[in-house]
Amino acid sequence: MASIKDVAAEAGVSVATVSRVLNSHPSVSPAARARVVAAVESLGYRPNAVARSLRTDQTRTLGLVISDVLNPYFTALARSVEEAARALGYSVIIGNADERPELQDHHVRTLLDRRIDGLLVSPTDGGSPLMLDTARSGTPMVFVDRWIPGVDVPVVRADGREAVRDLVAHLHTVGHRRLAIIAGPAATTTGSERVEAFREALAAYGLPLPDDHIGQGDFQADSGRRATERFLALPEPPQAVFAADNLMALGALDAIRARGLRVPHDIALAAFDDIPWFVHTDPPITAIAQPTGDLGRAAVQALVDLIEGRRPRSVTLPARLVVRRSCGASPTDLRSNT
Repeated sequence: MASIKDVAAEAGVSVATVSRVLNSHPSVSPAARARVVAAVESLGYRPNAVARSLRTDQTRTLGLVISDVLNPYFTALARSVEEAARALGYSVIIGNADERPELQDHHVRTLLDRRIDGLLVSPTDGGSPLMLDTARSGTPMVFVDRWIPGVDVPVVRADGREAVRDLVAHLHTVGHRRLAIIAGPAATTTGSERVEAFREALAAYGLPLPDDHIGQGDFQADSGRRATERFLALPEPPQAVFAADNLMALGALDAIRARGLRVPHDIALAAFDDIPWFVHTDPPITAIAQPTGDLGRAAVQALVDLIEGRRPRSVTLPARLVVRRSCGASPTDLRSNT
């Protein structure tokens, strides 16, 4: 492979001049810059990223630890992060926590050992001392989607409270009064926040949320199936089930179909986190959509701002309700929301 000395010899300039061109230094004449660029292309030279990181104390690499790579929401979020980072000249190394705190911490330690410039994390729970230590160490870090209260780093997330209120209003309009929720882990901010928002929205209509209408899930499909099986075994099953993420909604749909029941004729179903194939289920599933692309871009920009010495603010973007036929939507609802 060609070395920087080979490039210098080919271009007829010094090694220092080649280095300045590669680092976009303004002191090089246009003619010399053109010769260096031509030599780089002719020889197929690739800068040594490790050597450059030792010189500049930067690797141009970001770390991203997501909660579950099999969850379509986080897959889409990771893609938007990678695209936004690439546009700013950064690469991304992704770690999948699989909703396991110990695996999350393993990925964080590994990424820090690789001398990443900054870290994006969607925490699996709020009890990791490593997250607090990392924040205190001065490592540029941003929480995305989820966050840990008390850890002083920027947070980029969506606010789903208004969308949850819209969902409950929709369910009430089409005649549902006994409503249940499949909640995510209480240790996550999204798990606890969505239950609280649902309870508040029900209270606005004078509707209760009994304990047996709260199913404890873990953001995985099996937990959605188990919670829904328990709901359906109640003397008075709920008329509508709201799953607090897309995978639990798919598990709920499996349980409903296993009973020979139909959505929405026998029971309504809605989900938090819209995914592309919800429009292809029968019936299409009503869901709360988060602005995934905007979240990824905002998270990367906040992290790069930290890396470059600026002080970004936390960003909160609105989620929105997308009404489809899984709750018994009227034609007017469908025309205005899909």
